[in-house]
Amino acid sequence: QVQLAESGGGSVQAGGSLRLSCTTSGYTLRNYCTGWFRQAPGKEREVVAVTDALGNMNYADAVKGRFAISADNDNNRVYLQMNSVKPEDAAMYYCAAVPRYLILCPTGPHAFAYWGKGTQVTVSS
Repeated sequence: QVQLAESGGGSVQAGGSLRLSCTTSGYTLRNYCTGWFRQAPGKEREVVAVTDALGNMNYADAVKGRFAISADNDNNRVYLQMNSVKPEDAAMYYCAAVPRYLILCPTGPHAFAYWGKGTQVTVSS
């Protein structure tokens, strides 16, 4: 049974850093696409970053150069390092996964089958 659990959210000052963790179980990271998504109040859920745990990553334009997704295959965890955080980064952050059927991972939330419950990130300016 695929399960994902996010942790590491909290309050951060604008310009600061935060690291989110996604603890996974029930699947092998290298056989799946695992991604981070976020949803702010009144907005649609959007992709932040996706990895196939084989060294390939995709990032939303809004976070390129500031956020980094990484996979720890030994411990079945996927991390999101958030640097130079901006007020507009405040949202509920979700970890999600889907079996990797193609060479490239999808980035649309609708393509991901398994979801965690989310962790809240607030940004103070």
